[in-house]
Amino acid sequence: MLPLTLLLTLTTLLPVQALYFYLDGTTQKCFFEELPKDTLVVGHYKAEQYSEQTRSYGANPDMGIFISVDEVFDNDHRIVSQRGSSSGRFTFSAADSGDHRICFTPTGVSAASGWLTNGQPTGGIKMTLDLVIGETSAIESTDKAKIGDLVTKVRDLNARLQDIRREQVFQRVCRIRACHESEGIERRELNADRVRQEREAEFRDQSESTNSRVVRWTLIQLAVLGVTCAWQLSHLRAFFIKQKLT
Repeated sequence: MLPLTLLLTLTTLLPVQALYFYLDGTTQKCFFEELPKDTLVVGHYKAEQYSEQTRSYGANPDMGIFISVDEVFDNDHRIVSQRGSSSGRFTFSAADSGDHRICFTPTGVSAASGWLTNGQPTGGIKMTLDLVIGETSAIESTDKAKIGDLVTKVRDLNARLQDIRREQVFQRVCRIRACHESEGIERRELNADRVRQEREAEFRDQSESTNSRVVRWTLIQLAVLGVTCAWQLSHLRAFFIKQKLT
């Protein structure tokens, strides 16, 4: 088991801890992390297996990773027990201040050695781990910023649609005035103008209908995204609270 004391930084600054290490077969690797109360941890991991044919590390679709997080200060109370593929994401919240043990165990692979370092094998599996440690409010603010960007883009789209519609109205008024000024032209030219106006009106109606559908669909997507983000944050909070209580 290896400590992460060299990788700890100020949690209030939302640090990112990136490292990689080697595993031999299904050997478990654990780290200890001292976390303040109400700290949210988001981890991204990726495991690659050594290939003798290519003499390099690459993805193995049959490999999985079992992740466990225990509260050392609370008689090793387990708050995370997750089985996933060779790459993925895990999250947990520190219900109280103290040491947390984070363990990774490969599944679906056999013991194998990788490159030699000073005559000793480094392990058949290379695992890359990125940890984002920060307060729950700090990470939630990032999601809110993304929603704010979407709202800004929708507003810009609505403004452009309004400009197009005003331009269409202006062109229509200009054409009507031109028709009044040319009342003395021949009947054949008047008929041609009427046909052209009808076609333009039909095209305008189709354009307005298309623009309305685009705006409606964009607003629906924004609403769904907002509801989904709110539900995920609520579900995540409830999950952490439930895990601590049980």
